[in-house]
Amino acid sequence: MAQSHSLSRQMFGLTVRKNAHPDMRRLRREAGDASLHGNKFWKSSCLTMDYLQRHPLKKGARVLDLGCGWGLGGIFCAKKFGAKVTSLDADPSVFPFAEYHAKLNDVNITTWQCRYEKVTEAALTEFDAVIGTDICFWDKLEGLLYNLTRRAMRAGVGRVMLVDPGRPPFRRLAERAEEKLDAQYFEWQTQRPMKATGCIMLAGE
Repeated sequence: MAQSHSLSRQMFGLTVRKNAHPDMRRLRREAGDASLHGNKFWKSSCLTMDYLQRHPLKKGARVLDLGCGWGLGGIFCAKKFGAKVTSLDADPSVFPFAEYHAKLNDVNITTWQCRYEKVTEAALTEFDAVIGTDICFWDKLEGLLYNLTRRAMRAGVGRVMLVDPGRPPFRRLAERAEEKLDAQYFEWQTQRPMKATGCIMLAGE
């Protein structure tokens, strides 16, 4: 029991398995290597959850979690706000990790395999909020995520929130959105349950 407890984290009301947990090892064996870095925990998830805890979504909001990986941002929204969550990723090998953590935390999510450029304005009208954590790590993603944010604004999405540790592609994206989409762009940090620092781009609110 002590070993199992030591291989889990408690954060913002969620239970999150550590990479060394037997279930995570099993999922990695079964799913194979994730091609887009989605098969691990990213500390920026703490920034996403901390900000949302302080600036909550409306109860029952329809949330699209971009580049979901383990899906923790969306799972937090489902747990905390009763959100209806769609977890999107281009790499379907991450979905077992997201579905596992959703079940572990007694919530439901819907998974959607899709690339950012394929998310249409019509599809975005079905969501009240779009979130994304640690997803702008390559230069080529900057333009794709800027365009997706612009489509979301045109579709009437109430909040687009992207969070990153502060990589150059993300900062360029955020500065561009701040200039052209009236987005906000600011630093954010949290000390608990672990120290994390980074940046948030917020559009629509």
